[in-house]
Amino acid sequence: MNVRTAREAQRHALRPDTSDGRRLVVIFAITQTLGYGCLTQGFSVLMIPISHDLHSSRTAVTVASTISTLIGAFAAYPVGRVLDRYGGRALMTAGSASGVLGVFLWSWSTGLPELYAAFVLIGLALAMSTYDAAFAVVVVATAKDRRDGAIVTITMITGFLTSFFYPLIGWLQGGLGWRSTLQVLAVAMMLIVIPAHLWAVPGRDTHHSRITKRTGFRLGDAIRTARFWLLLVSFVAQAGTTSGFLVMMVTYFQNVGFSAHTASTLPLAVGVLQLTSRLALAPLSARFGMLPVTTFSFAAQALGLLLLPLADAAILPTVLCIMAFGLGYGISVVARPSVVAGTFGVTRFASIMAITAVPMAFARAGTPLVAAWLENWRFLILLGSVTAVAAVALVPLMRHQHRADG
Repeated sequence: MNVRTAREAQRHALRPDTSDGRRLVVIFAITQTLGYGCLTQGFSVLMIPISHDLHSSRTAVTVASTISTLIGAFAAYPVGRVLDRYGGRALMTAGSASGVLGVFLWSWSTGLPELYAAFVLIGLALAMSTYDAAFAVVVVATAKDRRDGAIVTITMITGFLTSFFYPLIGWLQGGLGWRSTLQVLAVAMMLIVIPAHLWAVPGRDTHHSRITKRTGFRLGDAIRTARFWLLLVSFVAQAGTTSGFLVMMVTYFQNVGFSAHTASTLPLAVGVLQLTSRLALAPLSARFGMLPVTTFSFAAQALGLLLLPLADAAILPTVLCIMAFGLGYGISVVARPSVVAGTFGVTRFASIMAITAVPMAFARAGTPLVAAWLENWRFLILLGSVTAVAAVALVPLMRHQHRADG
């Protein structure tokens, strides 16, 4: 009886989901909020005092953010390989430590070289300890029927709470100055995020025990399938158009005749639909499947972008078009890990996700430049057309989805 009880306890401990999965959702909701809040949200708030203090142009300071994005993209593949092989505890803890060091170095910067070096560390931290790494841990630690709900919960809480970092950082900067504000953020990460990842993220032995009981494609086999390239086209196209519109939308609204106040308020409709769509995603995907829901949301986003020029300065149709855009934007963050795991399984999930990171990063960086060059309604037609391609690319997968995760 004792041997049988011990074996049953061992099987329960190695089974995906249960209390371990719920604990990860809670911990990642906290650490992702602090991670994104401390590593990225403060940049736009602090840009002006930083540029003044460093006697540099805002353009030169903004290069730091680009460096972070590119470092994170190029680090994604080796990070994914480590996650697949060893799990996330050591990697996410080290990534959090890199973020703490990066934010401290940022606060000590006296010139552009130190600032850029700080954002190399921050780029590594984003690759090692934020969404893609967290999702790689979650898909192994949770069962298929609870995976989408776990990812939705993490992104819902993170998306909502990180919005409060803008006023928080602005308030701290007003009272402490930008350097002390960054040091407060670094200390918060050091005291909360590093210990939380070290304590809650499963270690290598638990990861190995779970991954051997799951199924999935090898990386080389996955990238030789048409499914992989259709997914790549879809998510790269959608990521680029989303980035382009988010950068250009306030300028566009002012160009068509809205006041500066109205133009800066209209993006709230994006936030509302982003949160609403994620809240509805788990029950909708359970009923209709993640791919059909994602395809519909991308098609709605394309339609919103294509119809927006016809709205001109009319407030109601403009809001409806923005809400259609927000639908696709909200779902895409959750859909990518869910669809990749559902299509290719979890044994090489992190590596397959990482392969898409570089083209997505270049799309996010390059599309706003093209949109700014086109100006006016023409950039909306381009972005809407590209988003329509993103939706169409998913149609064959809806008909022939292969469920690889056993």
